[in-house]
Amino acid sequence: MIPARASAVAAGVSMVTAGSMLANLASYALQVVAADLLGPTGYGEFGPLLAAQLVLAVPALAVQTVIARDAVRGRPRASLRRTGRRCAWAVAGVALVAAPLLALMLDIALPTVVAAVASAPVLVLLAAEQGVLQGGSRFRDLGLVLGAAGAGKVVPAVVALALGASAGPALLASAAGSAAAVVLARLVADRRADVAAGAAVGRVRDVLAASQVQLVIVLLTSVDLLLARRVLDADQAGIYALGAVAAKGAFWLPQAVGVVLYPRMADPRSSTAAVRSALAVLAAIGTVVVAGAAVAAPLVTVVLGPEYAAAAPLLWMFAAQGALLSMVQCALVASVARGDTRPAALAWLVVIGQAAVILLVADGTTSLVVVAVCGAAVATVVTTAVAALPGGVFGSSEGVSR
Repeated sequence: MIPARASAVAAGVSMVTAGSMLANLASYALQVVAADLLGPTGYGEFGPLLAAQLVLAVPALAVQTVIARDAVRGRPRASLRRTGRRCAWAVAGVALVAAPLLALMLDIALPTVVAAVASAPVLVLLAAEQGVLQGGSRFRDLGLVLGAAGAGKVVPAVVALALGASAGPALLASAAGSAAAVVLARLVADRRADVAAGAAVGRVRDVLAASQVQLVIVLLTSVDLLLARRVLDADQAGIYALGAVAAKGAFWLPQAVGVVLYPRMADPRSSTAAVRSALAVLAAIGTVVVAGAAVAAPLVTVVLGPEYAAAAPLLWMFAAQGALLSMVQCALVASVARGDTRPAALAWLVVIGQAAVILLVADGTTSLVVVAVCGAAVATVVTTAVAALPGGVFGSSEGVSR
């Protein structure tokens, strides 16, 4: 029984990891191609707009987690999609309101900004379909959709750029490609009949609650980098940005573990055991990643040159930060699975405290990364301690774990 379950989990992790890696590689390729074809001036618009899309994607991540949870609990597929559509309309409204503000803040033409934010509601619809697949433990199909979504987002934009398009048309082409991925995802999801057997009722406020969880995760992984230019000089900030790449890699590498175990986290009968298993696997992967970063550190100067030598001895610390935050993400996503997102308040306190300490204490790359690692460690302790308890300290409706 246990070997069979372990085998199924491993297969699911492999499929989701493959799809996620394809999507991430495609996104990286888009940035490289855009930087090359648009030049510094054009990429000066393209880069910030991609960052804005990342923030607007937070509701999409929340939609996926909420819909996956409700799918596990037997909510009908039509009802799940109805919630997805409502959230997409809400995000579209927010994007339209935010577009003029972004245009003013970034000093970018409004039509270009509108083209960039057009993808926000589309990503919510895509996330809804991904949630249906995730909640149904259909990880082979989910991996396929993740890979196709990455290609759909990137390939049309690259073609547009190759034909001489500027940032706006390229981003609009990307949104169109994502829309095609939504159609594909729906077709894949509908290949199996709806097996709904419960009466769970989805609410938009559940998505709002999950959105603040996803937002605090984004801030935990980026507050140090966002403040780096405030406390470091230009050269040190560049070195820190390089090290942060290792942190991001260690954070995203084991993401599939939480995705695959999420349906069990959402099941009151198996939630506690699933959370503990996920945290144990993430801790093991993180240990290997940190050790690998320490061993590979001398390659920094070989690959990137002696000007980045200062980053080499800190590489393992950046990796430790990312590995710890991957456990925090698992713990907080588990709170969404259980339907009680109040534990995220602990993470918000850590974010606020970490930002204050950075501004007051950090005066170099070493001190900044030490503060970042300590913040990640504190966040890990407080959030995983809650997640590993049956139902959390707030006493959710979880039943007997197994």
